[in-house]
Amino acid sequence: MPSPATSKPAAGTSQQAAGSAAAPNFGASVPTGYVLRASDQVSVEVFGEDDLRTNGRLNPEGNISVPLLGSVHLAGLTLTQAASKLTESYGRDYLVNPKVNVMLLSYVRQRFSILGQVNRPSNYEMPEGSPDGIDLLEAIAMAGGYTRIAAPERITVRRHNPNGDQIFKVNAKRFTKGTGGGFLVLPGDTITVGESIF
Repeated sequence: MPSPATSKPAAGTSQQAAGSAAAPNFGASVPTGYVLRASDQVSVEVFGEDDLRTNGRLNPEGNISVPLLGSVHLAGLTLTQAASKLTESYGRDYLVNPKVNVMLLSYVRQRFSILGQVNRPSNYEMPEGSPDGIDLLEAIAMAGGYTRIAAPERITVRRHNPNGDQIFKVNAKRFTKGTGGGFLVLPGDTITVGESIF
């Protein structure tokens, strides 16, 4: 049961999400436009149908099991879209004019790691409003910027994929002069800033 200081997420509202090795966030307000992901915990309520109420966590495929409907894919949807999908499914086969409410109970913050020649190497949460990626230079700034011996032209980004990791070699020197482009850091990425060779 949420404490009085905790705001209860409303249906159709949104919040920032999660990545690897991140702690769940319980009972926080939901960021606008939040998109559901695997491991998010949601509550599904059907007005006037207490026996259809369920709380559950989206599995690794982004599905949740709900009464009557079985496994339903909700990952990639906002809370409003998830409620609409369930409303349509219940209304098509089981109920007359159902009213479905989907609430986010907990989510895992998306994170990235930055190692090597930065002042504060660590794991960092994706900033509010950027759950799906941030600019590489912004990520480096979050880690306190480059050390004195950093080599911005020798940055490696490791990206985890189901079919094997991808390795990107990035020359961040060409981004610093405002020449456009840039490199988008995604949740779960590991950035390593190389050291200058004297």
